[in-house]
Amino acid sequence: MKSLKKQRRIQIIAVAAVALVLSTALIGYALRDGINYFRAPSQVIAEPPGPAEVFRIGGLVEEGSLKRGQGEAIRFAVTDGGATVPVVFTGVLPDLFEENQGMVGTGRYVDGVFEASEILAKHDETYMPKEVTDALKEQGVYREPEG
Repeated sequence: MKSLKKQRRIQIIAVAAVALVLSTALIGYALRDGINYFRAPSQVIAEPPGPAEVFRIGGLVEEGSLKRGQGEAIRFAVTDGGATVPVVFTGVLPDLFEENQGMVGTGRYVDGVFEASEILAKHDETYMPKEVTDALKEQGVYREPEG
C-alpha cells in the first residue's frame, strides 16, 4: 500500500515538472518577438548585432549631428560618451527630441547604421530612461539634472 502511494506521488511530481517545463517553453516562444534588448552605443560598436536582430539603443543625441533629409528622413548620431552610432529614422520625431537630450530608439543595426523604427525622447526636463542613465554613468559623462 505504501509503495502505491509513493509511486502515485512520484507520478504527480513528474507530471507537474513536465507541465512547468512545457508552459515555460510556450511563454518563451510567445514572447520571443516582444523582447528587445537594450544596448549602449559602446556595446553596439564593441559587439555589432546581426542585421536581423531588433534591439533598443539609447544615449544622448550628439550635438551638431541632427540632419533632416528629404521627406521625413532624419539622420543623427547617438552617443554615450565612449562611442557614437549613426542613426537614420523615417517618421515624425517626438516634440521633445533635440540635440544633447536623452533618447531611446528601437530598430536594427545594418551596415554600420542603426535603422530606427521608433524613437522615444524624454518627457520632461529631468527624466531620462534608466538604461540610458546607467550607460552614461558607465562612460563617465552623465550629468545630474539641475533643479
